[in-house]
Amino acid sequence: MPPPPWLPPPPVPPSTKGRLGAAVTRLILTDFRCYASLRVIVEPRSVVLTGPNGAGKTNLLEALSFLAPGKGLRRAAIAEVARRGPGLTAAAGDGGWAVAARVSPVEGPPVDLGTGREPGPLDRPGSDRRVVRVDGEAASGQGVLGERLSVLWLTPDMDGLFRGGASDRRRFLDRLVTALDPDHASRANAYAHAQRERARLLREGRGTDAWLAGLEDAMARHGVALGAARRELVERLSASVSRAVGSFPRAGLALESEVDQWLAEGPALAAEDRLRDALASSRRRDAQVGGAAHGPHRDDLLVRHGPKDLPAGQASTGEQKAVLIALLLAQARVQAGTRTGAPLLLLDDVSAHLDEGRRSTLFEALDGLGVQAWVTGTDRQSFESWEKSAQFLRIEEASVVE
Repeated sequence: MPPPPWLPPPPVPPSTKGRLGAAVTRLILTDFRCYASLRVIVEPRSVVLTGPNGAGKTNLLEALSFLAPGKGLRRAAIAEVARRGPGLTAAAGDGGWAVAARVSPVEGPPVDLGTGREPGPLDRPGSDRRVVRVDGEAASGQGVLGERLSVLWLTPDMDGLFRGGASDRRRFLDRLVTALDPDHASRANAYAHAQRERARLLREGRGTDAWLAGLEDAMARHGVALGAARRELVERLSASVSRAVGSFPRAGLALESEVDQWLAEGPALAAEDRLRDALASSRRRDAQVGGAAHGPHRDDLLVRHGPKDLPAGQASTGEQKAVLIALLLAQARVQAGTRTGAPLLLLDDVSAHLDEGRRSTLFEALDGLGVQAWVTGTDRQSFESWEKSAQFLRIEEASVVE
């Protein structure tokens, strides 16, 4: 039997009414990670999950992250998140799992979103694809999730974002863009598919000029669209994050990108022509070393710690965490005035590397933005300043307790 639903706390305080983003008010998990079954009912305001390490707090956030297109906050394979271990249900053991949520949108009535993997052999055709349902009806793809709910997250694994490779920052930037424009993900997939096919043909040496030109045309069209979307967001995000929020620092942003430079020098059609020509000219080189020497897959997001005027990767661990949170708050401010509204934020172990002052500033900023945030931590005392506006759940051994 699933655990009884956790009863919601008293009504939302007046200071947190008038929220600007969608919120999850009911969450149901089936055979997901450590959860055989779980049903949680909350109000459309921030939720704090406390409990010992290994109790299932991060797993619950991961389940919420699957309400957005993609692989979730751990970038896990679809069968990897299915429950394992003794006492499995009849449906478990063969990769089946489900996440269902009721979402209170920015406008209109509540909507029920569901996603997961149907039970069955892992090697059957289509077994690596997620099933998506909206109000009980099957949807054609994950993109519909992004149209209903915008989800962003911050995990301890991202603490090294500014010190790591460009691919991690590029993925982070694309997630921010997709939160505003769900079609960005499909354009990125189309670009990546054309890039892989071109690389395969060049490696095997059996692509005709016409075939390669077709793939390069697809890369040019989708690639410039990607570059333009990144360029627009960086400009909007720069204006937002250039203003300090309490004890969180200002930050400087720049997009290191060949396509971005072309877009600064002329129209998008001219940038497409330049990328098309560059790809055609680099076929011999690309055949020898692999990949592609030109294109938005080489972009990088450059971030500077504003007050210290140095690359964010050279700042202390605590300062880097503060800059990263400042970026998420800036993104929430950008989205608050759009159709999507402020995003649902998933903040795993967010209090690590933050002093008491910055924790209080963060909680005040989230309340002021009207964001529903799901936040985890082992110690409830770390969230003492949020007692009056957030709701608290205790997670123990994959169960919610009062």
